[in-house]
Amino acid sequence: MIRECSLEDISDGRTYGLNDMVKLDTAGCAGCYKCCTGMGNSIVLDPYDVWLLKSHLDKSFQELLDQKFIELNMVDGLILPNLTMGENNRCSFLNEAGRCSIHTARPGICRLFPLGRVYDDTGFKYFLQKGECAKEAGAKVKVKKWIDTDQIDENQNFIFRWHRFIRYAGNKIISLKGQGQSESVNDIAMFVLNSFFISDFSLEQNKTIYDSIGLRLEKAQNIIKETFA
Repeated sequence: MIRECSLEDISDGRTYGLNDMVKLDTAGCAGCYKCCTGMGNSIVLDPYDVWLLKSHLDKSFQELLDQKFIELNMVDGLILPNLTMGENNRCSFLNEAGRCSIHTARPGICRLFPLGRVYDDTGFKYFLQKGECAKEAGAKVKVKKWIDTDQIDENQNFIFRWHRFIRYAGNKIISLKGQGQSESVNDIAMFVLNSFFISDFSLEQNKTIYDSIGLRLEKAQNIIKETFA
């Protein structure tokens, strides 16, 4: 979800890289799951998040929808999946003890919190969101360790490429809306949904999931550019 706002309004005004230390440690969030409650449709998933969920749970995208683990909503002109809030407005993946039942496969937004990302034309940095975490942080933690993601460099590259792609697709939708081309707008939204979430990614020998998503990103942008000029 893209927010247009001043960094100073939502953070301490500083930005951090993967190797920077930030005061984040909350002792494993013991006894607290406030950030997993009442989040509405704000935990928006990217293609890697969904692939990880499907692999971890051995479920198809349609099964995740049917079993109400995820739902679809409009985000910046596109149809994107998000985690659902279940009983008592808690994340569907919280267990009875208030702990995450998919912690090793949790989405990127969950891994970040209470960090956010700020983008420019060449990449992105992290920032610490003010007043978001209910627990008082103790010791400083390296950003890379806090995010706790395999193949971190490939992950960072994918995140930036995905951000650029959805900005591109979203801007194309805005342009088409201005021209009154509602059918084309719907076509792009459905194309993105099918290409990156409904359709499975095949992992060829010596290729990672990031390789597969990257190839599809390049192909999808070319298709949008050529089809909806």
